[in-house]
Amino acid sequence: MSRIATINRKTAETDIKLTLDLDGRGNSSIATGSGFLDHMLTLFAKHGRFDLTIACDGDVDVDYHHTTEDIGICLGLAFKEALGDKKGIERYGSTILPMDEALILTALDFSGRAYLGYDLKLTQKSVGTFDTELIEEFWWAVVRNAECTLHLKQLEGKNTHHIIEGAFKSAGRTFKKAVTIDENFKDEVPSTKGVL
Repeated sequence: MSRIATINRKTAETDIKLTLDLDGRGNSSIATGSGFLDHMLTLFAKHGRFDLTIACDGDVDVDYHHTTEDIGICLGLAFKEALGDKKGIERYGSTILPMDEALILTALDFSGRAYLGYDLKLTQKSVGTFDTELIEEFWWAVVRNAECTLHLKQLEGKNTHHIIEGAFKSAGRTFKKAVTIDENFKDEVPSTKGVL
């Protein structure tokens, strides 16, 4: 069963092509126009063992807001499409990940309901030219379009770069756990409702 999705999305602000393979090997080719966002998405793919290709032509001469949010939208849509009816998936995942002095918890439920519990205390307003407030915008865009519940919690740490990096690594691992097929229940939807 192929669990691959390609999303093409074009607006007046961004033109994005994104391909996601849930059963990949962590290979990625990311070109967002933001070196920092490229790095974070590469980490997400590597630690989640997802094959991920993103090409984005955005209005980065203004700022990175539209690019960041719209890539989040496309990534969320790709997860939703690749998961299909969600038969056999674990559904839930969680990870506690140390990133130098930072300690990050992520927990996920592919519930069909969108919610983000965001508790990252980012003391720097920017990392290089990237506005750190966009991290929350990115994850909201993902969860709304993937229709999942995601909690991102900083347990320890003060270094903004390490906190964000830890969050993307931890999220990659958590998403992988949640989308993994349980071979013992591969024909069942993991819900008493029968649908997710």
